[in-house]
Amino acid sequence: MANGNFAVVNSSSSSPTAASADLRCRDYQNTPRRAVDLIDLQPMRKIACESASVCRLDAAALPYAARMPWADIKLNDGIDARGPFPGTTIPSIAFGTWTLGNGQQSTDKVDQAISVGFNHIDTAQSYRNEAEAGIAIHQSGLKREELYITTKFSGTNGLDIETSINNSLKNLGVGYVDLYLIHSPRLAQPDIATAWAQMEKVKADGKAKSIGVSNFEISHLEVLLASAKVKPVANQILFHPYVYERQAPLVEWMAKNGIVTEAYSVLIPLSRQPNGPVDAPVNKIAARLNAAPEQVLLAWAKAKGVVVVTSSSKKERLEGYLDAGDLKLTSSDIAAIDAAGATGARRFNARSFLRKTVAVALVGAAVLGVCGYFRVKIL
Repeated sequence: MANGNFAVVNSSSSSPTAASADLRCRDYQNTPRRAVDLIDLQPMRKIACESASVCRLDAAALPYAARMPWADIKLNDGIDARGPFPGTTIPSIAFGTWTLGNGQQSTDKVDQAISVGFNHIDTAQSYRNEAEAGIAIHQSGLKREELYITTKFSGTNGLDIETSINNSLKNLGVGYVDLYLIHSPRLAQPDIATAWAQMEKVKADGKAKSIGVSNFEISHLEVLLASAKVKPVANQILFHPYVYERQAPLVEWMAKNGIVTEAYSVLIPLSRQPNGPVDAPVNKIAARLNAAPEQVLLAWAKAKGVVVVTSSSKKERLEGYLDAGDLKLTSSDIAAIDAAGATGARRFNARSFLRKTVAVALVGAAVLGVCGYFRVKIL
């Protein structure tokens, strides 16, 4: 609660601020390094302990977790045949390790993400940097329950699901992950029903709190649900304005079935496909809100109700990504980005069709040339 220029947090309180910030009084100098960083996101100006359970600190210097603009999203594993009960939640923004590579640089980047306030780390067996992420997680000084960890079964080295989750837990140095995903429907071998039953065992054995999928289409999900005892909580898919029109039916179908959409590559229109139709509305909105274009795209994704998985090697950008949760887009803003995305999708599809047509024509010409050279009649 607020008290003048200070926020007073009781460690025994069950309030969201106290629970998420986990501000127990302790010697500031002896606090684990990463926990200090979480407190020190803004220059610490005042911190004092009034008792063994109450801390007083400058409200402007609250840990990011205490003012996190990206709210947690409830997952469907809080519902069973008996009705609803307190289930799990997922932080609505995650730091992804897909593009980090491996080695010390990967550990450093995960460490940096945690230091600026990311409490959801998304990795995968095939990224080959679970161990590096695990090192950063352990160096953070945070309790296991203060971080949400997602990893994925990628079928690496032909390993089965049970062996893979055991290896992932060992690599990460944890006893369980919060979310375990099948990375692609093609990895659900020998079939989706059998693979999902193995995922259900992973959950039953306590190795994952929740289970889900990635890159599944409606047809795959229908097959899965036909035999599932446990519904997938999430489906992580490609999601940005240029594919939104295509993905919208899937997102809508999942919402009706209680499956959360996780979105990767939200920033592709800016990072990989710049100067496209989306740039104009995004830049206009960014100028009005005094924000960066990437913050606008992240706010657009948040407005769609998805969990955003993103990444950057730059600390200031990561801080900006978190701050993007505070941006309030109007319905007109969202509609403008949607429309520009649809225009861009048609343009990119036309270019792709043209490239394929030209390629076929060139191959055809080459074949005709060879046949002519050898005086082979093909008609």
